[in-house]
Amino acid sequence: MAEFIRVADVAEIPDPGKTLVEVDDDMVALFHVGGVFYAIDDVCTHDGGPLADGELRDHKIACPRHGAKFDIRTGAALSMPAVRPTRAHDVKVDDGGVWVRLRSEAGGGGPPLHGAVHLPVAPVVPVSTCSTPAATREAGETTVEATSAAGGPLCEDHVRELLKEVKDPELFVNIVDLGLIYGVTLTPAADAPGKQHVVIDMTMTSPACPAGPQLIADTKRAVGGSSDVSAVEVRIVMDPPWTPDRMTDAARDQLGIF
Repeated sequence: MAEFIRVADVAEIPDPGKTLVEVDDDMVALFHVGGVFYAIDDVCTHDGGPLADGELRDHKIACPRHGAKFDIRTGAALSMPAVRPTRAHDVKVDDGGVWVRLRSEAGGGGPPLHGAVHLPVAPVVPVSTCSTPAATREAGETTVEATSAAGGPLCEDHVRELLKEVKDPELFVNIVDLGLIYGVTLTPAADAPGKQHVVIDMTMTSPACPAGPQLIADTKRAVGGSSDVSAVEVRIVMDPPWTPDRMTDAARDQLGIF
């Protein structure tokens, strides 16, 4: 088991207050609230943001990058876009100093952990006023046939329904309800009469989102499977930055955010 290491003098940290300390080569955010000291990893589990630079309110610290909140007492993730806890560490006060002992694992008390597990997705039959689609799944693959009820080109509403097949691999919520789709543009394909070239403006929850390549590939597959589509182009847009406010009520309910 790791040993307690003195990291600061009690008088150095106001109440409430916070500072960044190094413990056995790990960067730790140290907090002083209500006469008690707490320590957690200085790492937002969403995208690695520095928690010690965030806003401290009571026993909550907000990541300065995307606003994910953590409980400084347990390390629990309290709000999107973070879903995993950060490590909380043992703290004691002795001889006028603050001592920290590193723990080996993250604590609990937050939302359930989500791994990048690819669950089978039930076939989606979109309902749209502009098209009458049919979806079939064979051997683990989804093939979508979509045509306009009036024989015209595919429309944006139907593309958005197709995009609901694409789910974030950590949150298991589709990218439309997460608010990741900023725009859909359809133009007639010059090299394929009767088909559409689809351009999708999509954002990520952070610039360094590890699921980015998978989401782009899944988006192209979901829309490109339509018989009315000649090609799919995905453009990543980071302005305006994504925030949890962009999620639908359905996504909030699914993630337990009220």
